[in-house]
Amino acid sequence: MTYVITEACIQAAMCAAVCPVECIYDAGDHFIINPEECIDCGLCNPECPVDAIYPDYQLPEEMEHYKTKAAEFDYSGMEPAF
Repeated sequence: MTYVITEACIQAAMCAAVCPVECIYDAGDHFIINPEECIDCGLCNPECPVDAIYPDYQLPEEMEHYKTKAAEFDYSGMEPAF
């Protein structure tokens, strides 16, 4: 399991501030969680002021493409968002 950030993200960065493994990155239009680094702690989820973060198993079907985007995103050379 991993967490997924969706289109509602306003880049408030509260999620990134609490992430113990710094797996949240700025993807331009929203933040993105690297599923290879996420330890499924869930600390990010309640911090989001707009409820843009979902556990992957609760992701609405119309937002499944965000899980794919996170898995295929090129994180090389990027610094965490916070």
